[in-house]
Amino acid sequence: MHVQAQAHFDSSYSWARLGISILIATIGNVGMWAVVVVLPAVQAEFGVERGDASLAYTMTMVGFAVGNVLFGRYIDRRGIAVPVAIASVANGAGFILAGMAQSIWLFALVQGVLIGIGTAINFGPLLADVSHWFWKRRGLAVAAAASGNYLAGAVWPPVMNYFLADAGWRATYIGIGIFIVATIVPLSLLLRRPRPAETMQADGTTNGPPLKQIAMSKNALLALLFVSGVGCCVAMAMPQVHIVAYCVDLGYGVARGSEMLSIMLAAGIVSRLASGVLADKIGGIATVLVGSVGQALSLLLFIPFDGLVSLYVVSLVFGLVQGGIVPGYAIIVREYLPAKVAGERVGIVIMATIIGMALGGWMSGFIYDLTGSYAAAFINGIGWNLLNIAAILLIVLKTRGRKRLAAVAA
Repeated sequence: MHVQAQAHFDSSYSWARLGISILIATIGNVGMWAVVVVLPAVQAEFGVERGDASLAYTMTMVGFAVGNVLFGRYIDRRGIAVPVAIASVANGAGFILAGMAQSIWLFALVQGVLIGIGTAINFGPLLADVSHWFWKRRGLAVAAAASGNYLAGAVWPPVMNYFLADAGWRATYIGIGIFIVATIVPLSLLLRRPRPAETMQADGTTNGPPLKQIAMSKNALLALLFVSGVGCCVAMAMPQVHIVAYCVDLGYGVARGSEMLSIMLAAGIVSRLASGVLADKIGGIATVLVGSVGQALSLLLFIPFDGLVSLYVVSLVFGLVQGGIVPGYAIIVREYLPAKVAGERVGIVIMATIIGMALGGWMSGFIYDLTGSYAAAFINGIGWNLLNIAAILLIVLKTRGRKRLAAVAA
């Protein structure tokens, strides 16, 4: 049974589909990063405080979170091609309308309802879809698909800066919207093939990759992953959302901040791919724990080092240690939960990470308005990171407990 099933996994078509998914994610995930790049310009044009301007990012992440769950449930039943096409149209329309917005509140609303939800299809649901096509290299494949998000963050900021200088943020936004629709809709047609079926037998075995066991209920596992996801991404949001604004405050300018964001996310791609390989060897839980500890340590470096060269180096270090955390959650879900609920459960866990990014993005701006600096915001992020580590450690203890029970039974 397993030999026959494996013929459907890790095939040449699986890798080709992965490549298409990465391309779609690289284009479509501009919705997560564009608002970060235009944050100073939007704040200046609408004459609002940093916390109010950060609300646009928060709304984007709220829509992104909701979209991950909604699309995740849909793809479990219908596949991913149609929702990718629909979401790209919504995403593109959102950029065009946001480029025409006449208030920060309308800008934030469009970011959340159209850009946020429209972008969501390119992350959690896409990772869940890719996971159905791999067995031996599932960790690497899911991490590679998740790298499309960071590729977007590495590619789009410098591209946007090129156009921002001459055309301004509004024209740049409208151009992005048109490009999204023109490219992703045709690419979605290449994802129409039905995924390999995975069914559970009466004796608990499966014709797909066997599920791992843990000494807690599936709902308890999901709850701990949710807490961990929120905690890790409140911490992650501080440098990713505010690095451009932070550099402006230090007198280095938008261009330098955008370069640091690109370096951070490019390093994150390396981290995600390496973490995917690691997850195939040691599992998703251990991989997430390694990344979470590394992220907490790297956040500490931002506090004493605020020179231009130092920030470039710290941004690189931060990207190299934290990139594998979020896709690691998707790998854990696929290791411990049935394939038939993969899209929904991956969507729920990814929603937790997005809630963390949204909360962290807003919270950091709010703390900045209260204190006049980002030092306290970094400390706040480290505290949330410790909550993340505690939740993962509890899962590790429960996993070991299950192994001990299995050894006794044997």
